[in-house]
Amino acid sequence: MDLVRWRIRCHVTTFDPIAEIIGDYRAFAATQRDRLAARGIDISPYPLSHLAVRVADWDLYVHQRTLLERHARANFEHVWNGRPISLIVLAEPLDVLDGTPVSNIELIPPVHQRVYRMGLEHLGVVVGEEFDEFSRVHRAALTGQQFQSAAVDPVYVLFEDFTHVKFYRRSFFDVVEDAEGGFEGFVHVDDWVPQRLVTATGPNAVAQQSAIKTTL
Repeated sequence: MDLVRWRIRCHVTTFDPIAEIIGDYRAFAATQRDRLAARGIDISPYPLSHLAVRVADWDLYVHQRTLLERHARANFEHVWNGRPISLIVLAEPLDVLDGTPVSNIELIPPVHQRVYRMGLEHLGVVVGEEFDEFSRVHRAALTGQQFQSAAVDPVYVLFEDFTHVKFYRRSFFDVVEDAEGGFEGFVHVDDWVPQRLVTATGPNAVAQQSAIKTTL
């Protein structure tokens, strides 16, 4: 009986392989939720699109891509803003924000377009048909809007630590999936030469990409 009581009292930690790779995503999402609540934005009614992770160099990107793919059913890697990014669909959804599921991870290598925090960098929230009204009501709390494509135009909040929450009409992953015909298997951009930073005296390396994609 004493052994049973001891087991009940003990905190059992479950190994989380995704958190080992990208960091404590539950704490990150909870922090972003609480920051938004302080600005008068309640995200509890809305589904989540994805978690975005930025990495500081190409080798780390490839390493984390490889690790995440071991726990995924698909990765559609494609060129966006001048370098490949990975859109990874996990085999099992993550449980964040008191049971809200997240199945998608956007993994982003350099070169980054401006200052961002490395690691867990933004949380994607799907507002749906309320998007325009949501943008109007919360305009004072929002930092701006990104016009990424005709179908992807999220509004966002930028925090002091250079992390974001982005609000979408539709999940970014759903828009890409519709355009590409679904995520099947693991697709990588082939023969990519990572871009180096260019300075006034440094090399002028230009990123190159083969038109061939390899499906694994």
